[in-house]
Parts: sequence; structure tokens; C-alpha cells
Amino acid sequence: MTGWDRDFRENKVDYLQLFEKSMQKEQEANVEFLEDKLKLLTGRKYVVACSNGTDALHFALRSLGIRKGDEVLVPQFSWISTASCVSMVGATPVFCEIEVLSYHMSLDSIKRMYSDKVRAIVYPHLFGNMSDTKEILEFCKEKNIAFIEDAAQSLGASLNGVKAGSIGDISTLSFNANKVVAGIAGGGAICTDDKEKAEMFKKLRKHGEREMLGYNSKMLLINAEFINFRLNKMKEWQSKRQEIAKMYDEQLQEYVTIQPTTNGLDHNYHKYVIRLQNKKVRDNLKKVLDAKVHYDLPLSENKMYREIEHRADDMFISKIVCDTILSLPIHPWMTKQEVNKIINTIIITLEHKKDQFVEDMKKILGDDLFDKNLLNETTEPIYDYIVEKIYQTPGYLEEEPFKNKRKLKIAFNKFYENTIWNTRKLFSHRLLYVNVM
Repeated sequence: MTGWDRDFRENKVDYLQLFEKSMQKEQEANVEFLEDKLKLLTGRKYVVACSNGTDALHFALRSLGIRKGDEVLVPQFSWISTASCVSMVGATPVFCEIEVLSYHMSLDSIKRMYSDKVRAIVYPHLFGNMSDTKEILEFCKEKNIAFIEDAAQSLGASLNGVKAGSIGDISTLSFNANKVVAGIAGGGAICTDDKEKAEMFKKLRKHGEREMLGYNSKMLLINAEFINFRLNKMKEWQSKRQEIAKMYDEQLQEYVTIQPTTNGLDHNYHKYVIRLQNKKVRDNLKKVLDAKVHYDLPLSENKMYREIEHRADDMFISKIVCDTILSLPIHPWMTKQEVNKIINTIIITLEHKKDQFVEDMKKILGDDLFDKNLLNETTEPIYDYIVEKIYQTPGYLEEEPFKNKRKLKIAFNKFYENTIWNTRKLFSHRLLYVNVM
């Protein structure tokens, strides 16, 4: 069951009431109630709702008059629309390298790739990690570059009290299905303190009001109602995500590279990402966990950019990150048991070679060591010994506890079932909390 399935079951009555309420009204009715709430959440003077986050980015570039012959700085590591919206207006995306730990755009790369054709920068706060943009904003001001803050993944996050969505000349939001707050049909919004730009956004979302070339990018009332309802739960959901992230941090930091946090950061944990030692290890763990990769290619290496004009900085770091990053499951409806199962699966997969463990036991028990008929029998002391000694320290052998090999065989089968073969039930309480290193 997905997170949104659980959300629906929990709030089914409320959602059905919202549906009934909205269906009694014109679907293109005013959605100012949602825009007003987003003003409060972002601290902006004007917010204009639209169909999706990509349209929001597109409108931002349009409002700045960016066109063919202009360049826009974008990161190598992000979702494709960060760059594709630049190409859509005819401008040239300039792909910048990222920082190795934060995954945010590198100031050094921004400076290297700058030219007098650069008119704007699209800067995402990836994975809900609100970043310190002070130096980049100063550079933009110095060079007269518009700063478009892509806050699609970071709504609700803040750094030292500065809210995501509040710092750009224009800031954009997304309510796609995979976001912390999702609409039932996507959704996006553009945030600004410029009244003229806000009026332009309103026209662009409604076919340009026949005054300019525009789009059909209105947000339906029913979608706005659902987004508004979920915004009321955002802080509660964010707190639960933070609890899960803390569990991951505390138990995985010795095994994987976790995304660092900074003082004053209120992270929304849109994604919880780890980095593994190499692509082979990452791909194996991805398969074991049925996890996802965000993102598997530097943007300029996507097939579409073989034929679309662009410039790109060296992408050494971006390639490493794309080959080694993995997004772990995280949503407000996860139980502690589910989180602990993921943690233990990661530890077991990374630090304990199944074959090595099996070979160690074969030295004691012989080749015929698997027998599921033994799983219901009890040998607690020896079971504890396997947990505490053998599995923690592969190759650890001691004569005395193995005098009764049948009991050891029972314990081995139970332990192996619970740790390596277990896809049918949650780990036992004992295994959930044991430190297996």
C-alpha cells in the first residue's frame, strides 16, 4: 500500500466531502483561497496557481523575456524540466556542476560557466534541502542575473527562518503526485513580489487572455481544494518525515553517505537520499529494496540534448552522484517496523556477504544446513549467539556452543530466514533493534 493510499483511507470522509463540495461549483471557479494560503506559507505578495511545476518555470522565463540568444544557468543534477523549460523558450541551457555533498549548484561552476549572454539562473532546492544561497544571490546581483528559485521539492522547508519559495525574483512550486503536498491532478504555482509579473502569469495560464500567446494552464477547483486540505497537514507530515529521517541518519551513517544537514535547517525530506560506494553496489541495493534513483543521468547526457543547443561544465561529480545515489522510502504513513526493516536490509546487504556467512556455517554444520522444517523449533540462547557473535563478525568460530549441532542448525535457519530471505513478514522485535555490527 502506498503512502497516498494510506492517506486516503485515513481521510476518506473528508476527501469525499471535498469532492462533493467542489463538484457543485464551476470547475474554473476562483482558486484565490489556495493562492492566499500559499502567500502565507512562502511570505510572498503574489501567488498564481497553474497546472504544474513545469508550466510555472516556463511562465517565469517568459515573464523575464528570455528567448533565443539568451543563456540560463541550470544544474547538471536535477529533474529534466529544470532545463527543458529553458529550451522551450528558445534559450540555451548552461549546465553547471554540483557540490558533492549537498547536490546543489556549485558557485565555482556558476562563475566558470557565466557569460555575458546569461540572463537567469534556475536554482532547485533538491530533495527538500533548503540551501544557503547568499553568495549565489550576491553573484546574481553583481551580474544582473535573475534568480528563479525552483522550490518544487522544498515547500515547508526553511533555513534560519528563511522560507523556501521566498528568495527568488520568481519562485516556483509543484504539487505533483510525488511531492510532500500533492494534488490529485498535479498542480503548480508561481510566487513573486512583482505585481506586473503576477498579472502576466494570470494571463499566461488562461490562453494569454488573447493579449499574448498563452496556455491552458488553469488549476481546477477540485484540485485546489485537495491541495488546500493537504497544506493544512503539511507540518504534521513534515514532522513525521523528519522522525523517519532521524532513524535513517542514526542507524545508517556508518554504512552509507547520508545527506548532511546544517544548523537552522528545517528539512521537509521530500526525498531521503543516500550514496553508495559505487554503481554496482547501488544497483544491487536498489533491486533488493525496490527503491528508486533520483536522478540517474546528468541532464546534458539525456538523449534530447544530443540535438538541442547547450553548454556544459565538467560533470565529474554529477556522474559520480548519478551512479551512486539512491532514494529510500519515506512518507508520513510509514511505521517504525517498516523503517527498521529497510535499515536492517541495507546493513545486511552492504556489510554481510551472504555467501561468506553461509560458508562459515558450513564449516560447522556441513553442506546440508538449510531446513525450513526447523523454523518452528526454539533455541533462544544459540540464536542470540548467532546474532551477537557469528553474524557480527564473519569467520568468528568457537567450539563450545556448537556441541549440539542440531540446536545450532535450528538457530541458523531461523536467523537466516528472518534476515536474508524474509520478504513475507517484518523482522522480529529482536532483530529490528539489534546492532549487527
